[in-house]
Amino acid sequence: MGLTTTKIELRNPRRPDLPAVEIDALADTGSDLMCIPPHLQRRLALEEAERRNIVLADGTRRSVPYVGPLQLRFGNRTGFGGALVMGDLPLLGAIAMQDMDLVVIPRTRRVVVNPESPDVARASARRSGLPRTDASVYTGRVDAPRSPLRTAQRIARGTSITQGPSRRTDTAAERPSRSQ
Repeated sequence: MGLTTTKIELRNPRRPDLPAVEIDALADTGSDLMCIPPHLQRRLALEEAERRNIVLADGTRRSVPYVGPLQLRFGNRTGFGGALVMGDLPLLGAIAMQDMDLVVIPRTRRVVVNPESPDVARASARRSGLPRTDASVYTGRVDAPRSPLRTAQRIARGTSITQGPSRRTDTAAERPSRSQ
């Protein structure tokens, strides 16, 4: 698929006197957490909350600082969280993207606001495995929002986001006969 980078704005919500920093971050849906280089930690005056043991893509293990809080902005979306301090390139992880309801479009290699919820970020506040308490219990119908990954996959295939795959449009004359 290739690498996808996007512009995001970072801010330290505990230090409103410091200006926000706009960065180019690598969008990595395979990584859980946000990662920032040490110079961004210093520039935003982010305090180390603890150290985290991590496993890198090559399997090596390291202990790195975990800092926060960190405010992220992308378009009309805002998210809050922490970040691992490591490397020399900022990395936007899957949790931050899911929190802001962002999707990666593989075909164009762009990060965009979820087109199914362009005005307000959508989230699920229900843990899996718990009994359903909404109308679907009574109707048997599940109207759960699609995941950002499913939405990105549908966009990549060129299918409609709200109506599903295109319906067959051929006429009866064009269809093969069902004669025996």
